[in-house]
Amino acid sequence: MALARTFAIALDGVRGHVVEVEADISAGLPAFVLIGLPDTALGESRKRVGAAAVNAGCPLTQKKLTVNLSPAALPKQGSGFDLAIAIAALSAAGAVPSGPAAGAVHLGELGLDGRLRPVPGLLPAVLAAREAGFARVLVPAGSADEARLVDGIDVVGVTGLRAAAIVHGAELDPVDEDPVLPTAVEVRSAAEPDMAEVAGNEEAVEALVAAAAGGHHLSMVGPPGAGKTMLARRLPSLLPDLSDADALEATCIRSLTGLGVGAQLVRRPPFEAPHHTASAAALVGGGSGRITPGAIVRATHGVLFLDEAAEFPPSVLDALRQPLENGSITIHRARGAASFPARFQLVLASNPCPCGHYGSSDAECTCSPMARRRYLARMSGPLIDRVDIRLTVRRLGLAALRSASQAQAGVRTSRDLRLRVVAARARAAERLRGTEWVRNADVAGSWLRAGERRLGSTAIAPLDRALERGAITMRGYDRTLRLAWTLADLDDASAPDIDHVGRALFLRRGISA
Repeated sequence: MALARTFAIALDGVRGHVVEVEADISAGLPAFVLIGLPDTALGESRKRVGAAAVNAGCPLTQKKLTVNLSPAALPKQGSGFDLAIAIAALSAAGAVPSGPAAGAVHLGELGLDGRLRPVPGLLPAVLAAREAGFARVLVPAGSADEARLVDGIDVVGVTGLRAAAIVHGAELDPVDEDPVLPTAVEVRSAAEPDMAEVAGNEEAVEALVAAAAGGHHLSMVGPPGAGKTMLARRLPSLLPDLSDADALEATCIRSLTGLGVGAQLVRRPPFEAPHHTASAAALVGGGSGRITPGAIVRATHGVLFLDEAAEFPPSVLDALRQPLENGSITIHRARGAASFPARFQLVLASNPCPCGHYGSSDAECTCSPMARRRYLARMSGPLIDRVDIRLTVRRLGLAALRSASQAQAGVRTSRDLRLRVVAARARAAERLRGTEWVRNADVAGSWLRAGERRLGSTAIAPLDRALERGAITMRGYDRTLRLAWTLADLDDASAPDIDHVGRALFLRRGISA
């Protein structure tokens, strides 16, 4: 008898696919049929939409209603299709003009009272609608600020189904109803831990500055109380604010995880520190039904800190190897696959042995040599080979603590160090202009070893000898080159010399801090 359509968005990771929602009313016994590979939550929308329409004062037809979600082969998940299904059904019945409804995207979950509820992933869904060429999107009023972070598309916030129908020209009287607000946004404290609180450990602080300047991965090994965790938690304070593109991607990930976004993009680099009992799915993402992002995805454009790294199961740590190389993770399940960005900076911290006292001057280690080797071997060679900077952090004595406190009082703050990082990154960005890279850690080794970037034989001699002796792998060779360029950028040098290469090799093979 009647056919109408509108549109919604199905999310695949942080990417969105346009879904055409078709509603057909035909003769037959009253029924509400939903087809197009819906999951359980989406299949239950028949009950939600029916009750919401009645309570909103615009009941659905009493004839046979068939709703198709096209493309039919694409799995659809979640309750964010409710509004689109309801508008398509009302449009097929003639209660809502079909023209305006067919030109907009509808996002949101309906409550039984007819009000519209926020859904996770609203920001990437609106972004996908804009990229598909849509000019208007209807979203829950409580999440309108989040949706308006996307420029170039008309965002209409509606409190419920009745208000959405009126927006499209339905002849209904408006009613006052309170919008359903999203979960309170967890605001990260603006006062990040400051490097000024770190006493001594000058080499370690300089290594963290190099890591921040080039985006290099870092590992720290040392006894309890040496300051590994304190240093790692202050690394984000050295990183510059995110660019517009990176901030939008980080905010999309936050929206997808349901943490709440608000009216501003995420500008500070995220920081994730999962417990050492975390599973591989918690770290990289997964799930038996809906594929959700893990800690490495939430840490995109920020820092992933694995404290007590040797306590993580080896299989969990080895799951990081491919994301570290590719900068992304694709999770495959029987119902499909989802791809997420995973461009994070890895920081590992571990004790040198099970008891933690190996190499300490104030306590005796009770571990056998085999136990020590087995403990650190939980962090596999292929994983460690992807870490550019390796520190051995030692405890400070009382005399060293006092002298360090007097020498650096009020001098070495995170703000001062961040200025050095920003300047070094600006030099790297200028050198990498016209390429796909912006940080030294991302540059291909073949690019650094060719053309005018190729270093002279004198400067590269220590690295060549290390490769010839088998002290480093070819991957380690390229990573040491990248680190040498970062050290040169920090020193405002036009290119690394033998000192920069030697220092980079020293940092990669381990230093005493």
